[in-house]
Amino acid sequence: MAYKASAINNRRYLGNKYKLLPFISKVVNENCTNVEIFADLFAGTGAVSSAFHDKIIITNDLLYSNYICNVAWFGSEQFDKEKIESIILEYNLSDPVEENYMSINFADTFFSRKDCVKIGFVRDDIEKKFNSAIINKRERALLITSLLYAMDRIANTCGHYDAYRQGVEYDKHLELCYPDASNDNNSQNKCYNMDINRLVDDIYADLVYLDPPYNSRQYCDAYHLLENVARWEKPKVKGVARKMDRSNLKSNYCTRLATETFEDLIDKLNCRYILLSYNNMSNKGNERSNAKISDDDIFRILAAKGTVKIFSEAYKPFMAGKSNIRGNEERLFLCKCK
Repeated sequence: MAYKASAINNRRYLGNKYKLLPFISKVVNENCTNVEIFADLFAGTGAVSSAFHDKIIITNDLLYSNYICNVAWFGSEQFDKEKIESIILEYNLSDPVEENYMSINFADTFFSRKDCVKIGFVRDDIEKKFNSAIINKRERALLITSLLYAMDRIANTCGHYDAYRQGVEYDKHLELCYPDASNDNNSQNKCYNMDINRLVDDIYADLVYLDPPYNSRQYCDAYHLLENVARWEKPKVKGVARKMDRSNLKSNYCTRLATETFEDLIDKLNCRYILLSYNNMSNKGNERSNAKISDDDIFRILAAKGTVKIFSEAYKPFMAGKSNIRGNEERLFLCKCK
């Protein structure tokens, strides 16, 4: 048996809404009727989707590292729990020494050399097992998720991978846990890894939940290493933070194109309700922290789609490093579509 299990919220992630689930659920339960299909289209780690497990769930995220975790948590393919636990135990007991992509490129940065050797060994072995049909797609996703969560627990960072602390003692070492996923997910659940503005042409949901990036900080910059390991294409990396080329992973929602991209998205959505999370950071942080879409534009764009209600709750979000910003609120804009 695996040593212990991990839950969906056992991972650090910028903007994670897990602590806001009671607030989000209350707004939906009191204001939305007959919701059978729930779409979480900037899903991140899937925390919000986990509160709607009794629905048909559609998830989407631009990062493959988030997509593969969503497949693990919400996918409909059956998996063999005992097999996954056995493989995880096998990985935890292993002591590989052969150099690999991870140890060559990342030794003694975000992880010790020894842990890098193990990460590379585990990730290579997952692909070998999948290509040999020892594990199916969902089982592959569960094992990659287990590895990503294990890496995140011991990473030498402040919660993201823009930088690592130098001269530290690596006192935590890689230990994989069993992702406590369910074999009883709805058979119609779907997980996507696409540009959201292209995806929405092809899907319908009763309720679409949107949690776009608020500011100029690109998620592919903050989580490039986890993305690298998830994709396992072994690209060249450079710079102190050992980043790969991420040009195809940049989001327009973090740029000056955010407002027009958001307007295009809302116009295309085929749904009865839209629930938008967007905090009140328009002018409270430094330039990189300030919200890219103004309140006036949010109101204007949503009002063209239907009737809008706003709900708010004081909230201190997870932020990398230190912050003295006060009075932060998480707002939910609920649009009942025409």
